[in-house]
Amino acid sequence: MSDALFDQLGGEAAVNAAVDIFYRKVLADDRISRFFDGVDMEKQAAKQKAFLTMAFGGPHNYTGKDMRDGHASLVKDGLNDSHFDAVVENLGATLKELGVADDLIGQVAAVAETTRNDVLGK
Repeated sequence: MSDALFDQLGGEAAVNAAVDIFYRKVLADDRISRFFDGVDMEKQAAKQKAFLTMAFGGPHNYTGKDMRDGHASLVKDGLNDSHFDAVVENLGATLKELGVADDLIGQVAAVAETTRNDVLGK
């Protein structure tokens, strides 16, 4: 078995389940749901699955925009650290719900943190 975080989390099936639960949480979160108004959530979920798979050391099939370009319009719309924190919080809660060990959730949070400056255009 690989040491990649992707495999430790349970591979493709686990990432797919996590993204589906994650977006249910995000869309129900009043702090951040407005950023997804008018977004095709099926396409968004597919992009997120590919991105997380790559970010966690799995197969590299992500073809979306880079984080800075992909979020630039949201930054103009007020996206800031508090929103980024809310997304990471929802991701952690999702993984907890799926029974992922705390040390792996910490590793996921650390990977997410590496994207903060790009997502927020800093």
